[in-house]
Amino acid sequence: MPSAGGSSQVGPTSSAAAPSSVETTLLPQPSSVAEARREVRELLRTHGRSDLEESAALLTSELVTNAMLHAGTDIDLVARFDGDVLEVEVADGSTHLPSRRRYAATAGTGRGLLMLESMVDDWGVTLHAHGKTVWFRLSGVDADLPVVEPLGSAGPVTDGPGRARRRDHVSVQLQNMPLLLHAAWQEHAEALLREYLLASLDEDGVDGDGSDSDPVQVHADATDAIAVLEEHVPHATVTISPEKMMGEAVEPNVSATVLELPVPVASVSHFATLDRAIEAALDLSREGLVLTPPSQPEVQAFRRWLCRQVLSQAEGARPVPWRVPEGGVEELPALAGWDPRTVTEAADAMIAADTTSRIRAVSREAAEILGYDDPGELVGRRIVSIIPERYRQAHVAGFTMYLLVGRRPMFDHEVEVPALRRDGTEVPIVLTVRAPDLGAGDVVLLAQLRRAD
Repeated sequence: MPSAGGSSQVGPTSSAAAPSSVETTLLPQPSSVAEARREVRELLRTHGRSDLEESAALLTSELVTNAMLHAGTDIDLVARFDGDVLEVEVADGSTHLPSRRRYAATAGTGRGLLMLESMVDDWGVTLHAHGKTVWFRLSGVDADLPVVEPLGSAGPVTDGPGRARRRDHVSVQLQNMPLLLHAAWQEHAEALLREYLLASLDEDGVDGDGSDSDPVQVHADATDAIAVLEEHVPHATVTISPEKMMGEAVEPNVSATVLELPVPVASVSHFATLDRAIEAALDLSREGLVLTPPSQPEVQAFRRWLCRQVLSQAEGARPVPWRVPEGGVEELPALAGWDPRTVTEAADAMIAADTTSRIRAVSREAAEILGYDDPGELVGRRIVSIIPERYRQAHVAGFTMYLLVGRRPMFDHEVEVPALRRDGTEVPIVLTVRAPDLGAGDVVLLAQLRRAD
């Protein structure tokens, strides 16, 4: 292959013949995406196929961007025009397969493979000794294509020459692994990391902790850790409808009692990078410098637990099971445009909470249903303190998706749920949650409740 950043054209040398292919090695930096697009566009123009330019450039951008962000290695691009078919190959130094994300339609990331599948004639992944090659074919002609069963969550996968059959790894045991919470955390983490990368590129490679670093490499290492998890953590299947969620999104259905996680030795340190990068990204989020909202304390606790389990077990420590923390009571600043007396003086049973999942106000009737003599005892506590433990994971995961993409299947209609009383007993209640906008970006969640008949 040519040296990084250079390109060579392969094919007929006659000036009358258009070159049949182009090869180039790109550096893992944002400017390489534009360079890759230019190479593919120029090849198509020389063959008079301007009709393929936009689609090919978009798809090539997606593959090169993914290689840059998720591998952080040099990227080999090969584009060849064979008859009426354009073939593009993008190779990088990561053996992690590209993965379909199950993200919401309003998510800011995660739809690259769906776009690839919908636009090309065929595509796949070839694994080799030092990484992988993702390829696609594009002709612009509708065809009846064979259905290919994908391997795992990637497209058709083949073994290239010299592919390593085993990788040295550390065996990590994740006990009581919360599958719903992991899925919500992953979508939030990838959104944070993408915005953190853009912010870091604007600041000339200075990391959030003040140390010099390569933002692209930090992102690649952090997403490598996420990819290790994506390959081995199963997805909890929960129907997003209030009628079925209460029966499905309950422990132990949404957790893995014991999950064996083989972590490649080279990826162990990337979990420390992931932990630091997310903390730095959250600092930007709290300051309003990125669009992704801050995560809840329970989600932050999960990320710390997850990363530290990998790091500590790699050093020989014993596994520590996950448990959703309750948290203590906090003093809360006032919300502009909202008067808590609309709840505290209400005759009905009402509870108000904010987007940090802290209880803001409680009516006397609601406190009585929950077994509290003084409604003020609940103010400042987290909502999970009145949710039975078997439902807490579902609540934290659902609240995370509400904040991130606006998903709200439990809002604006009656739902029968159990509530946790002060003495540890449960009371069945009928709950209706609304989220009126207070303006200036503030939201208060209002829950009206009554004992179930």
